[in-house]
Amino acid sequence: MQQHAIVFGGSGFLGSHVADELTSQGMNVTIFDLNESPFIMPQQNFIKGDILDAKAVAESCRGKDFIYNFAGLADINAAKDNPLLTAQLNIIGQVNVLEGARQAKCKRFIYASTVYVYSESGSFYRISKQAGEKYTEQYWEKYQLPYSILRYGSLYGPRSDHRNAIYRFIESALKEGKIHYSGTGDELREYIHVGDAAKASVDILKPEFQNQHFVITGSQLFRVRDVITMISEILHGVKVEAIFENKDLEAHYNITPYAFKPRLGKKYMVNPFVDMGQGILDCVEQIHKSKSKSNE
Repeated sequence: MQQHAIVFGGSGFLGSHVADELTSQGMNVTIFDLNESPFIMPQQNFIKGDILDAKAVAESCRGKDFIYNFAGLADINAAKDNPLLTAQLNIIGQVNVLEGARQAKCKRFIYASTVYVYSESGSFYRISKQAGEKYTEQYWEKYQLPYSILRYGSLYGPRSDHRNAIYRFIESALKEGKIHYSGTGDELREYIHVGDAAKASVDILKPEFQNQHFVITGSQLFRVRDVITMISEILHGVKVEAIFENKDLEAHYNITPYAFKPRLGKKYMVNPFVDMGQGILDCVEQIHKSKSKSNE
């Protein structure tokens, strides 16, 4: 019998890739989002809705075996200046989806969290994700709603936009011949290709991964300045100037997000995975195509 999954926030960068991975593994997939997905596949279903509409969320969860929540405010810079909106979308919205999952008696609820839950950085975004994790854990304790909590690191790849750092680097390099970065460039990140993150997000549906926390990041640490150099070398023939402003990144971490210990998360990685250089080529191709279409 075919299993059914719903992806809240499935029109977005990561959510759309997870929806596609679920479809590729034979599931009946529904996307629930405020915006219709430009990436939706013919065999996928779409529901236009708001996670703050508890009734619509509950109705959409009925009959679903697996329920993913990628919806909410994911931009750290936007979240730090909008505490009320962050709480509404990332906490109240999360509880609405949890309640819908409980009523549906689903096999697994999968929550998209962040490595910032380990940190003192991340401002209201981090706080909202910590709260979302706690609600998820309590729904297991009180209602026995099975879950998986996925703590994502720095994502990049196709379907990203200006909210994504590597997208901004490449777009700026192609349009202006310059890459601006607010920090020193020595900040460290474990970048992971969105395709690898999506595969990991579906792999964890196996029974042995129930009621666990997973860190989903890349296999290597990269200095931001080295990634910018890599982009410059890949764009051979395009003169690129890197400008580091040496500012305090405020809500973002510098070297590591780890500052205190919530429940331990195991690091999950897919094998094989997308090499960073190849992944940047994917991004360059996407942005180059978009630029060419806009010039037609």
